[in-house]
Amino acid sequence: MVGIDMNAGEKKRDLKHVVSDIVGCKWSLAVLAAIRDGVTRPGALERHIDGISAKVLSQRLKKLTRYSILTRTEYAEIPPRVEYEITEQGASLIEIIDAIEELNGHWVSEQT
Repeated sequence: MVGIDMNAGEKKRDLKHVVSDIVGCKWSLAVLAAIRDGVTRPGALERHIDGISAKVLSQRLKKLTRYSILTRTEYAEIPPRVEYEITEQGASLIEIIDAIEELNGHWVSEQT
């Protein structure tokens, strides 16, 4: 069975659960899209994504990091700086999400 390694104390998650959890969450998709477009810092992400609160953004970033979709890098600077990047695993997931969006475009055009 294909799974995602989680942090200590958490069970290994089935990939279907991870994909469902991410694809089923509009905020996770918005965060991934913004980071893919080069917006990597939490403050910039909050300004870039219309309607997302700091709390929800923080929750989604933690979830995506826990699923190894994103990496979090802290820089020892003053003021402190944190940036997020899409992992190789995350890039694979984004390819799947892009394919679903393309399929949806075809689906919608055929329905009208």
